[in-house]
Amino acid sequence: MPIRRPRRATLPFLVVTVALDLLAFGIIIPVLPRLVQDFLGGEAVSAAQVYGLFGLTWAVTQFFGAPVLGALSDAVGRRPVILLSNLALGLDYLLMAVAPGVGWLLVGRAAGGLASSSFTAAFAYVADITDADRRAAGFGVIGAAFAFGFIAGPALGGLLGAIDLRLPFWVAAGLCLANALYGIFVLPESLPQERRTPFTWSKANPVAALRLLRSNTEVFRVSVVLFLSNLAHEVFPAVFVLYAGHRYGWDQVTIGFALAAVGVASATVQGGLVRRIVPRLGERPTMVAGLACGAAGSLLFGLAPSGGWIWLAIPVAALWGLFGPAAQSLMTQRIAASEQGRLQGALNSLRGVSGLAGPVLFTASFAAGVSQPGPSLAWGAPFFAAVVLLLLALVALAPGVLGKGAAGGTVVRRPGRGLGNGPLLARPRA
Repeated sequence: MPIRRPRRATLPFLVVTVALDLLAFGIIIPVLPRLVQDFLGGEAVSAAQVYGLFGLTWAVTQFFGAPVLGALSDAVGRRPVILLSNLALGLDYLLMAVAPGVGWLLVGRAAGGLASSSFTAAFAYVADITDADRRAAGFGVIGAAFAFGFIAGPALGGLLGAIDLRLPFWVAAGLCLANALYGIFVLPESLPQERRTPFTWSKANPVAALRLLRSNTEVFRVSVVLFLSNLAHEVFPAVFVLYAGHRYGWDQVTIGFALAAVGVASATVQGGLVRRIVPRLGERPTMVAGLACGAAGSLLFGLAPSGGWIWLAIPVAALWGLFGPAAQSLMTQRIAASEQGRLQGALNSLRGVSGLAGPVLFTASFAAGVSQPGPSLAWGAPFFAAVVLLLLALVALAPGVLGKGAAGGTVVRRPGRGLGNGPLLARPRA
Protein backbone atom coordinates (compact mmCIF):
# COMPACT_ATOMS: atom_id res chain seq x y z
CA MET A 1 0.00 0.00 0.00
CA PRO A 2 1.56 3.34 -1.02
CA ILE A 3 2.48 5.76 1.72
CA ARG A 4 0.25 8.82 1.73
CA ARG A 5 2.33 11.96 1.89
CA PRO A 6 1.10 14.90 3.95
CA ARG A 7 -0.44 17.75 2.01
CA ARG A 8 1.79 20.71 1.28
CA ALA A 9 0.45 23.85 2.92
CA THR A 10 -0.89 26.25 0.30
CA LEU A 11 -2.94 29.43 0.37
CA PRO A 12 -6.29 27.98 -0.85
CA PHE A 13 -6.55 25.78 2.26
CA LEU A 14 -6.21 28.84 4.47
CA VAL A 15 -8.57 31.00 2.38
CA VAL A 16 -11.40 28.52 2.94
CA THR A 17 -10.75 28.55 6.70
CA VAL A 18 -10.65 32.34 6.96
CA ALA A 19 -13.69 32.86 4.71
CA LEU A 20 -15.82 30.47 6.78
CA ASP A 21 -14.67 32.09 10.03
CA LEU A 22 -15.53 35.57 8.78
CA LEU A 23 -18.84 34.41 7.34
CA ALA A 24 -19.79 33.09 10.77
CA PHE A 25 -18.63 36.34 12.40
CA GLY A 26 -20.56 38.47 9.91
CA ILE A 27 -23.80 36.55 10.36
CA ILE A 28 -24.27 37.79 13.93
CA ILE A 29 -23.47 41.46 13.20
CA PRO A 30 -27.02 42.59 12.31
CA VAL A 31 -28.75 40.65 15.10
CA LEU A 32 -26.53 41.02 18.17
CA PRO A 33 -27.51 44.67 18.84
CA ARG A 34 -31.19 43.79 18.46
CA LEU A 35 -30.85 40.86 20.86
CA VAL A 36 -29.19 43.12 23.43
CA GLN A 37 -32.02 45.63 23.02
CA ASP A 38 -34.65 42.90 23.49
CA PHE A 39 -32.99 41.78 26.73
CA LEU A 40 -33.16 45.39 27.95
CA GLY A 41 -36.86 45.74 27.23
CA GLY A 42 -36.46 47.55 23.92
CA GLU A 43 -34.87 50.68 25.45
CA ALA A 44 -32.59 52.08 22.72
CA VAL A 45 -30.33 54.36 24.80
CA SER A 46 -29.45 51.70 27.36
CA ALA A 47 -28.96 49.18 24.57
CA ALA A 48 -26.50 51.50 22.81
CA GLN A 49 -24.52 52.00 26.01
CA VAL A 50 -24.39 48.27 26.77
CA TYR A 51 -23.49 47.41 23.19
CA GLY A 52 -20.60 49.87 23.46
CA LEU A 53 -19.37 47.73 26.36
CA PHE A 54 -19.48 44.72 24.03
CA GLY A 55 -17.15 46.49 21.61
CA LEU A 56 -14.82 47.45 24.45
CA THR A 57 -14.73 43.85 25.71
CA TRP A 58 -13.91 42.54 22.24
CA ALA A 59 -11.03 44.98 21.79
CA VAL A 60 -9.55 44.28 25.25
CA THR A 61 -9.63 40.51 24.78
CA GLN A 62 -8.00 40.91 21.37
CA PHE A 63 -5.26 43.07 22.91
CA PHE A 64 -4.35 40.43 25.51
CA GLY A 65 -5.22 37.30 23.55
CA ALA A 66 -3.43 37.97 20.26
CA PRO A 67 0.16 37.86 21.63
CA VAL A 68 -0.58 34.61 23.50
CA LEU A 69 -1.97 32.82 20.46
CA GLY A 70 0.73 34.28 18.24
CA ALA A 71 3.52 32.97 20.48
CA LEU A 72 1.68 29.67 20.89
CA SER A 73 1.50 29.23 17.11
CA ASP A 74 5.30 29.74 16.94
CA ALA A 75 5.68 26.89 19.42
CA VAL A 76 3.13 24.25 18.35
CA GLY A 77 2.36 25.29 14.77
CA ARG A 78 -0.40 27.29 13.12
CA ARG A 79 -2.80 24.41 12.51
CA PRO A 80 -3.55 23.49 16.18
CA VAL A 81 -4.20 27.14 17.07
CA ILE A 82 -6.56 27.61 14.13
CA LEU A 83 -8.40 24.36 14.91
CA LEU A 84 -8.82 25.16 18.60
CA SER A 85 -10.05 28.63 17.69
CA ASN A 86 -12.70 27.24 15.33
CA LEU A 87 -13.86 24.81 18.00
CA ALA A 88 -13.93 27.53 20.68
CA LEU A 89 -15.85 29.92 18.41
CA GLY A 90 -18.39 27.22 17.59
CA LEU A 91 -19.00 26.54 21.28
CA ASP A 92 -19.10 30.28 21.96
CA TYR A 93 -21.82 30.87 19.36
CA LEU A 94 -23.79 27.97 20.86
CA LEU A 95 -23.55 29.69 24.25
CA MET A 96 -24.78 32.96 22.75
CA ALA A 97 -27.63 31.13 20.98
CA VAL A 98 -29.04 29.96 24.32
CA ALA A 99 -27.89 32.91 26.48
CA PRO A 100 -30.64 33.79 28.99
CA GLY A 101 -29.51 37.39 29.44
CA VAL A 102 -27.11 40.18 28.55
CA GLY A 103 -24.47 38.97 31.01
CA TRP A 104 -24.09 35.65 29.22
CA LEU A 105 -23.95 37.40 25.86
CA LEU A 106 -21.09 39.53 27.20
CA VAL A 107 -19.26 36.41 28.40
CA GLY A 108 -19.70 34.96 24.93
CA ARG A 109 -18.36 38.12 23.32
CA ALA A 110 -15.26 38.02 25.53
CA ALA A 111 -14.63 34.36 24.67
CA GLY A 112 -15.17 35.14 21.00
CA GLY A 113 -12.63 37.95 21.14
CA LEU A 114 -10.02 35.60 22.59
CA ALA A 115 -10.75 32.86 20.06
CA SER A 116 -10.74 35.27 17.12
CA SER A 117 -7.25 36.33 18.12
CA SER A 118 -6.19 33.22 16.20
CA PHE A 119 -6.28 35.33 13.04
CA THR A 120 -2.71 36.05 14.14
CA ALA A 121 -1.95 32.43 13.26
CA ALA A 122 -3.69 32.83 9.89
CA PHE A 123 -1.50 35.79 8.92
CA ALA A 124 1.60 33.95 10.17
CA TYR A 125 0.51 30.99 8.01
CA VAL A 126 0.71 33.28 4.96
CA ALA A 127 4.27 34.30 5.90
CA ASP A 128 5.20 30.61 6.28
CA ILE A 129 4.04 29.49 2.84
CA THR A 130 4.81 32.43 0.53
CA ASP A 131 8.06 33.67 -0.92
CA ALA A 132 8.91 37.30 -0.27
CA ASP A 133 8.01 38.39 -3.78
CA ARG A 134 4.50 36.89 -3.49
CA ARG A 135 3.76 37.62 0.14
CA ALA A 136 1.81 40.84 -0.44
CA ALA A 137 -0.48 38.97 -2.84
CA GLY A 138 -1.02 36.33 -0.17
CA PHE A 139 -1.99 38.89 2.43
CA GLY A 140 -4.23 40.54 -0.16
CA VAL A 141 -6.09 37.29 -0.82
CA ILE A 142 -6.68 36.85 2.92
CA GLY A 143 -7.94 40.45 3.01
CA ALA A 144 -10.35 39.58 0.20
CA ALA A 145 -11.57 36.59 2.25
CA PHE A 146 -12.21 39.00 5.14
CA ALA A 147 -14.20 41.25 2.80
CA PHE A 148 -16.26 38.27 1.58
CA GLY A 149 -17.22 37.43 5.14
CA PHE A 150 -18.35 40.96 5.83
CA ILE A 151 -20.34 41.14 2.58
CA ALA A 152 -22.15 37.81 2.72
CA GLY A 153 -22.31 37.40 6.51
CA PRO A 154 -24.50 40.39 7.47
CA ALA A 155 -26.79 39.82 4.48
CA LEU A 156 -27.33 36.18 5.48
CA GLY A 157 -27.62 37.15 9.14
CA GLY A 158 -30.34 39.67 8.34
CA LEU A 159 -32.36 37.05 6.47
CA LEU A 160 -31.94 34.46 9.22
CA GLY A 161 -32.68 37.01 11.94
CA ALA A 162 -35.99 37.84 10.27
CA ILE A 163 -37.00 34.21 10.87
CA ASP A 164 -35.71 33.99 14.44
CA LEU A 165 -33.31 36.30 16.28
CA ARG A 166 -31.38 33.32 17.67
CA LEU A 167 -31.09 31.44 14.37
CA PRO A 168 -27.97 33.32 13.12
CA PHE A 169 -26.05 32.19 16.21
CA TRP A 170 -26.95 28.54 15.56
CA VAL A 171 -25.85 28.84 11.93
CA ALA A 172 -22.61 30.62 12.93
CA ALA A 173 -21.88 27.82 15.40
CA GLY A 174 -22.48 25.23 12.71
CA LEU A 175 -20.12 26.99 10.30
CA CYS A 176 -17.32 27.20 12.89
CA LEU A 177 -17.68 23.56 13.94
CA ALA A 178 -17.75 22.49 10.28
CA ASN A 179 -14.63 24.59 9.77
CA ALA A 180 -12.94 22.74 12.64
CA LEU A 181 -13.74 19.43 10.94
CA TYR A 182 -12.40 20.78 7.66
CA GLY A 183 -9.19 21.75 9.44
CA ILE A 184 -8.80 18.36 11.10
CA PHE A 185 -9.05 16.44 7.83
CA VAL A 186 -7.84 18.92 5.21
CA LEU A 187 -5.83 21.90 6.54
CA PRO A 188 -2.06 21.13 6.48
CA GLU A 189 0.50 22.52 8.92
CA SER A 190 2.62 25.36 7.55
CA LEU A 191 5.37 25.71 10.18
CA PRO A 192 8.11 23.03 10.07
CA GLN A 193 9.47 21.66 13.35
CA GLU A 194 12.87 23.25 12.80
CA ARG A 195 11.36 26.74 12.76
CA ARG A 196 9.45 26.41 16.02
CA THR A 197 10.44 28.14 19.26
CA PRO A 198 9.45 27.19 22.82
CA PHE A 199 6.47 29.00 24.31
CA THR A 200 7.22 31.29 27.24
CA TRP A 201 4.89 33.70 28.99
CA SER A 202 7.62 36.34 28.85
CA LYS A 203 7.04 36.46 25.08
CA ALA A 204 3.26 36.06 25.21
CA ASN A 205 2.14 39.36 26.69
CA PRO A 206 1.29 42.68 25.00
CA VAL A 207 4.35 44.48 26.37
CA ALA A 208 6.76 41.85 25.05
CA ALA A 209 4.89 41.72 21.75
CA LEU A 210 5.16 45.46 21.28
CA ARG A 211 8.82 45.28 22.30
CA LEU A 212 9.34 42.95 19.32
CA LEU A 213 8.13 45.74 17.03
CA ARG A 214 10.87 48.00 18.39
CA SER A 215 13.58 45.44 17.71
CA ASN A 216 13.90 46.61 14.10
CA THR A 217 13.81 50.24 12.98
CA GLU A 218 11.84 49.59 9.81
CA VAL A 219 9.35 47.32 11.55
CA PHE A 220 8.82 49.96 14.24
CA ARG A 221 8.26 52.69 11.67
CA VAL A 222 5.77 50.64 9.65
CA SER A 223 3.95 49.45 12.78
CA VAL A 224 3.38 53.10 13.82
CA VAL A 225 2.05 53.86 10.33
CA LEU A 226 -0.11 50.73 10.44
CA PHE A 227 -1.57 51.78 13.80
CA LEU A 228 -2.47 55.23 12.46
CA SER A 229 -4.07 53.64 9.39
CA ASN A 230 -6.07 51.16 11.49
CA LEU A 231 -7.19 53.96 13.79
CA ALA A 232 -8.34 56.06 10.81
CA HIS A 233 -10.20 53.07 9.36
CA GLU A 234 -12.31 52.81 12.54
CA VAL A 235 -14.30 55.80 11.24
CA PHE A 236 -16.38 53.50 9.03
CA PRO A 237 -17.70 51.00 11.60
CA ALA A 238 -17.97 53.77 14.20
CA VAL A 239 -20.09 56.39 12.40
CA PHE A 240 -20.84 55.58 8.75
CA VAL A 241 -24.38 54.29 9.43
CA LEU A 242 -25.19 57.29 11.64
CA TYR A 243 -23.54 59.73 9.22
CA ALA A 244 -25.34 58.47 6.10
CA GLY A 245 -28.69 58.43 7.86
CA HIS A 246 -28.29 61.90 9.37
CA ARG A 247 -26.74 63.76 6.43
CA TYR A 248 -28.42 62.07 3.46
CA GLY A 249 -31.51 60.51 5.02
CA TRP A 250 -30.51 57.04 3.84
CA ASP A 251 -32.59 54.11 5.07
CA GLN A 252 -31.20 50.74 6.13
CA VAL A 253 -31.58 49.25 2.66
CA THR A 254 -29.52 52.00 1.01
CA ILE A 255 -26.89 51.82 3.75
CA GLY A 256 -26.76 48.04 3.33
CA PHE A 257 -26.13 48.39 -0.41
CA ALA A 258 -23.40 50.96 0.27
CA LEU A 259 -21.67 48.68 2.78
CA ALA A 260 -21.90 45.80 0.30
CA ALA A 261 -20.29 48.04 -2.34
CA VAL A 262 -17.49 48.84 0.09
CA GLY A 263 -16.93 45.14 0.65
CA VAL A 264 -16.92 44.29 -3.07
CA ALA A 265 -14.53 47.13 -3.87
CA SER A 266 -12.20 46.14 -1.02
CA ALA A 267 -12.19 42.50 -2.10
CA THR A 268 -11.39 43.53 -5.67
CA VAL A 269 -8.45 45.67 -4.57
CA GLN A 270 -6.97 43.15 -2.14
CA GLY A 271 -7.73 40.02 -4.09
CA GLY A 272 -6.82 41.38 -7.53
CA LEU A 273 -4.90 44.64 -7.63
CA VAL A 274 -2.40 43.96 -4.83
CA ARG A 275 -0.72 41.06 -6.61
CA ARG A 276 -0.29 43.18 -9.74
CA ILE A 277 0.71 46.52 -8.25
CA VAL A 278 3.13 45.51 -5.47
CA PRO A 279 5.57 43.57 -7.70
CA ARG A 280 5.71 46.53 -10.08
CA LEU A 281 5.99 49.39 -7.59
CA GLY A 282 7.49 47.74 -4.51
CA GLU A 283 6.10 47.73 -0.98
CA ARG A 284 6.93 51.26 0.09
CA PRO A 285 5.49 53.10 -2.97
CA THR A 286 2.41 50.88 -2.75
CA MET A 287 1.99 51.82 0.91
CA VAL A 288 2.23 55.52 0.03
CA ALA A 289 -0.32 55.11 -2.77
CA GLY A 290 -2.72 53.23 -0.48
CA LEU A 291 -2.52 55.82 2.31
CA ALA A 292 -2.96 58.69 -0.18
CA CYS A 293 -6.05 57.06 -1.68
CA GLY A 294 -7.41 56.46 1.82
CA ALA A 295 -6.96 60.14 2.65
CA ALA A 296 -8.58 61.21 -0.64
CA GLY A 297 -11.51 58.83 -0.18
CA SER A 298 -12.07 59.92 3.43
CA LEU A 299 -12.00 63.55 2.34
CA LEU A 300 -14.65 62.82 -0.28
CA PHE A 301 -16.82 61.12 2.35
CA GLY A 302 -16.57 64.17 4.60
CA LEU A 303 -17.16 66.77 1.87
CA ALA A 304 -19.85 64.90 -0.10
CA PRO A 305 -22.75 67.38 -0.53
CA SER A 306 -25.17 64.61 -1.53
CA GLY A 307 -25.46 60.86 -1.27
CA GLY A 308 -24.44 60.41 -4.88
CA TRP A 309 -20.92 61.53 -4.02
CA ILE A 310 -20.59 58.63 -1.59
CA TRP A 311 -20.76 56.19 -4.50
CA LEU A 312 -17.82 58.02 -6.09
CA ALA A 313 -15.88 58.02 -2.83
CA ILE A 314 -16.21 54.24 -2.27
CA PRO A 315 -13.84 53.05 -5.06
CA VAL A 316 -11.29 55.74 -4.17
CA ALA A 317 -11.31 54.74 -0.50
CA ALA A 318 -11.16 51.06 -1.45
CA LEU A 319 -7.67 51.64 -2.89
CA TRP A 320 -6.62 52.21 0.72
CA GLY A 321 -6.59 48.39 0.75
CA LEU A 322 -3.26 48.46 -1.10
CA PHE A 323 -1.54 49.64 2.06
CA GLY A 324 -2.12 46.77 4.50
CA PRO A 325 -0.77 43.82 2.48
CA ALA A 326 2.32 45.83 1.49
CA ALA A 327 2.97 46.81 5.11
CA GLN A 328 2.51 43.25 6.35
CA SER A 329 4.82 41.86 3.70
CA LEU A 330 7.58 44.34 4.43
CA MET A 331 7.51 43.62 8.16
CA THR A 332 7.46 39.84 7.80
CA GLN A 333 10.66 40.05 5.75
CA ARG A 334 12.44 41.76 8.63
CA ILE A 335 11.44 39.34 11.39
CA ALA A 336 12.81 35.81 11.74
CA ALA A 337 10.69 32.91 10.45
CA SER A 338 10.49 31.51 13.99
CA GLU A 339 8.83 34.70 15.28
CA GLN A 340 6.13 35.34 12.68
CA GLY A 341 3.41 34.40 15.15
CA ARG A 342 4.71 36.89 17.72
CA LEU A 343 4.84 39.57 15.02
CA GLN A 344 1.22 38.99 14.04
CA GLY A 345 0.22 38.89 17.71
CA ALA A 346 1.84 42.28 18.25
CA LEU A 347 0.08 43.72 15.21
CA ASN A 348 -3.27 42.37 16.39
CA SER A 349 -2.65 43.95 19.80
CA LEU A 350 -2.22 47.26 18.01
CA ARG A 351 -5.51 46.62 16.23
CA GLY A 352 -7.08 46.10 19.63
CA VAL A 353 -5.83 49.51 20.78
CA SER A 354 -7.18 51.18 17.63
CA GLY A 355 -10.46 49.35 18.23
CA LEU A 356 -10.60 50.92 21.69
CA ALA A 357 -9.63 54.45 20.71
CA GLY A 358 -11.33 54.74 17.31
CA PRO A 359 -14.99 54.56 18.34
CA VAL A 360 -14.41 57.10 21.11
CA LEU A 361 -12.62 59.53 18.79
CA PHE A 362 -15.03 59.30 15.88
CA THR A 363 -18.32 59.18 17.76
CA ALA A 364 -17.22 62.22 19.77
CA SER A 365 -16.25 64.14 16.61
CA PHE A 366 -19.54 63.10 14.97
CA ALA A 367 -21.53 64.32 17.98
CA ALA A 368 -19.64 67.62 17.94
CA GLY A 369 -20.18 68.01 14.19
CA VAL A 370 -23.91 67.33 14.12
CA SER A 371 -24.44 69.71 17.02
CA GLN A 372 -23.75 72.48 14.51
CA PRO A 373 -26.80 73.80 12.63
CA GLY A 374 -26.85 72.24 9.21
CA PRO A 375 -26.29 71.42 6.59
CA SER A 376 -22.69 72.05 7.59
CA LEU A 377 -19.22 70.81 6.67
CA ALA A 378 -18.80 70.11 10.38
CA TRP A 379 -21.02 67.06 9.88
CA GLY A 380 -18.08 65.45 8.10
CA ALA A 381 -15.75 65.98 11.11
CA PRO A 382 -15.09 62.25 11.73
CA PHE A 383 -13.86 61.75 8.17
CA PHE A 384 -11.72 64.88 8.34
CA ALA A 385 -10.14 63.46 11.51
CA ALA A 386 -9.39 60.26 9.56
CA VAL A 387 -7.72 62.36 6.84
CA VAL A 388 -5.46 63.99 9.45
CA LEU A 389 -4.46 60.58 10.82
CA LEU A 390 -3.59 59.32 7.33
CA LEU A 391 -1.53 62.41 6.57
CA LEU A 392 0.36 61.81 9.82
CA ALA A 393 0.90 58.23 8.67
CA LEU A 394 2.38 59.46 5.39
CA VAL A 395 4.72 61.77 7.30
CA ALA A 396 5.79 58.92 9.63
CA LEU A 397 6.55 56.76 6.60
CA ALA A 398 8.92 59.36 5.12
CA PRO A 399 12.69 58.68 5.33
CA GLY A 400 14.34 60.22 8.38
CA VAL A 401 11.16 60.14 10.48
CA LEU A 402 11.00 57.72 13.44
CA GLY A 403 14.53 56.48 12.83
CA LYS A 404 16.91 55.75 10.01
CA GLY A 405 14.61 53.70 7.79
CA ALA A 406 15.28 50.30 6.30
CA ALA A 407 18.99 50.46 6.99
CA GLY A 408 18.38 51.11 10.67
CA GLY A 409 17.35 47.57 11.56
CA THR A 410 18.30 44.01 10.94
CA VAL A 411 16.97 42.59 7.69
CA VAL A 412 16.26 38.89 7.72
CA ARG A 413 17.36 37.27 4.47
CA ARG A 414 16.30 33.68 3.93
CA PRO A 415 18.31 31.58 1.52
CA GLY A 416 16.72 29.39 -1.09
CA ARG A 417 13.07 28.95 -1.90
CA GLY A 418 10.22 27.03 -0.38
CA LEU A 419 7.78 27.64 2.45
CA GLY A 420 8.29 31.24 3.45
CA ASN A 421 11.73 31.48 1.85
CA GLY A 422 12.85 33.78 -0.90
CA PRO A 423 14.86 36.86 -1.70
CA LEU A 424 14.25 40.12 0.03
CA LEU A 425 12.21 42.43 -2.17
CA ALA A 426 10.73 45.77 -1.43
CA ARG A 427 6.99 45.26 -0.36
CA PRO A 428 1.27 44.38 1.95
CA ARG A 429 -1.96 45.03 4.40
CA ALA A 430 -3.34 44.02 7.77
